[in-house]
Amino acid sequence: DIKSTQSFSNVVEKSRSVSKYSMSVQGITILDFDDTLATTSSLVRYTAPDGTTGTLNAEEYANTYQDLLEQGYTFDFSEFNKVVKGKVAPLFQKALKLQSKFGPKNMFVLTARPPQAQKAIFDFLKANGLNIPLKNITGLGNSTAEAKALWIADKVGEGYNDFYFADDALQNVQAVKNMLDQFDVKSKVQQAKVKFSKSANLN
Repeated sequence: DIKSTQSFSNVVEKSRSVSKYSMSVQGITILDFDDTLATTSSLVRYTAPDGTTGTLNAEEYANTYQDLLEQGYTFDFSEFNKVVKGKVAPLFQKALKLQSKFGPKNMFVLTARPPQAQKAIFDFLKANGLNIPLKNITGLGNSTAEAKALWIADKVGEGYNDFYFADDALQNVQAVKNMLDQFDVKSKVQQAKVKFSKSANLN
């Protein structure tokens, strides 16, 4: 929409002026939570326009959200305020390595979960050895790729110029990559893959 396009161009303008004067390297790591740092049993409950109800796991929700919203589905995220049966995902080990190399101060968790999930995510990460500051955990309460891209554009505006971003949803990865490509910053954007294809049984 026009408003978000306007806010995006404002951010781009502001960030370009900042990056011109920032000579020193300012590194930042931004990680999604669900199916990137952790797998959980939290479910999104939905109600279809005809009144039928059901649930979606995090992966199903990420893949179908845009279509379902356009069809008039409504969602209940109350389970996403807590971490249900959380287990670390493969990228968690990389996050631990980054923490030991650079420290957790410039490491952020950026999730579509509601803001109320912040403390539950913090407790889960801490229990597993990742000490990201509570204020560095952002629940957008918004599943659009644009919301993540705009949040990251703001970080360019704060002077960060070396980005590492990982997310399991391809649309988020592409939106962030397209946005960072517009700036004079170094970036690595990666799709986190939780499920690995089983090798064929040759017996």
